[in-house]
Amino acid sequence: MWALLLLWPLALGFSLDDTQTPIIYDDDGGSTERGGDSTPGPHPRSFPGQPCANDSNTLEVPGSSRALLLGWVPTRLVPALYGLALAVGLPANGLALWVLATRVPRLPSTVLLMNLAAADLLLALALPPRVTYHLRGQRWPFGEAVCRLDTAALYGHMYGSVLLLAAVSLDRYLAVVHPLRARTLRGQRLAIGLCVTAWLVAAALALPLALQQQTFRLSRSDHVLCHDVLPVGAQASYWRPAFICLAVLGCFLPLLAMLLSYGATLRTLAAGGRRYGHALRLTALVLTTAVAFFAPSNVLLLLHYSNPDPDAWGDLYAAYLPSLALSTLNSCVDPFIYYYVSAEFRSKVHEAMLRWAPGTATASREGCSPATGTRSSSFV
Repeated sequence: MWALLLLWPLALGFSLDDTQTPIIYDDDGGSTERGGDSTPGPHPRSFPGQPCANDSNTLEVPGSSRALLLGWVPTRLVPALYGLALAVGLPANGLALWVLATRVPRLPSTVLLMNLAAADLLLALALPPRVTYHLRGQRWPFGEAVCRLDTAALYGHMYGSVLLLAAVSLDRYLAVVHPLRARTLRGQRLAIGLCVTAWLVAAALALPLALQQQTFRLSRSDHVLCHDVLPVGAQASYWRPAFICLAVLGCFLPLLAMLLSYGATLRTLAAGGRRYGHALRLTALVLTTAVAFFAPSNVLLLLHYSNPDPDAWGDLYAAYLPSLALSTLNSCVDPFIYYYVSAEFRSKVHEAMLRWAPGTATASREGCSPATGTRSSSFV
């Protein structure tokens, strides 16, 4: 949350020392004062493009939006955040998924965590085209079809993760708050049903992103943009309802379910005394990270589309871009608070590593037997 507050003045191009004359920085290190922009009045709320008269695939944007779109935040900071999510999330989730699928008993909670690891892994795999696009200075080289599919995959897998996090919170609520009832309710059928529902809802929410044109050329330049500049008419008629549904159904309702489930779980654990201190801290960490990573970008998204007046929120999309990139970092955090925090899980990872190494099978059996006396249920 603090990171977002720090990004606000940077992304919007405001000078921290002078609030009277905002400064916009461009690629070349130069700056232009907003007072010198030829566009009168307040600036548009995002990056809406006006189609050129002789070419509907080329969009014109105001000078302020162009400077923000091609500035250092989208072309340096955003790909750095995506690159970090890729570098950490890909191996961490890949290894976690392999261990959960091959080394852990197939409990209902294991099914949920396998699906969560798969969603985070697929999210990481959707990031390389985005990193390439931003590092090339907002030049999309892969064509219209890939732009649609990659945008749908990025949002679909990210919101799929949120929905699966809510499913995990419900499973843990049943296990902790209603342990007797959980014996009949908390089974494979419920776990599979929750996973299928999460994937179907995420796919339905992401489908509109694959059905509309999203690559447009920026006027008077060689920049081919993917999703970052869209026609003004399409923003109000098509993208506004699509993204409001995405934010409400894909983020805020699952986060509300997590707050209620984990709130009840925390009360039950706190009533159990010090012996549940580890589980109490871990549950609080899970809830805090989910809210911190997903809430800011979706609040900006709702603000962005809440008022159709183009003068409502200024160049808000410039702040949304880095906040969206921050949301993908949750895929890096999930493995370490759901899997690697468990001593038993780390033991199984260590066993697997030793088995891969030649000549260490004996050492694996003698020195790295499955952990006994550990919190065997800490990751399931």
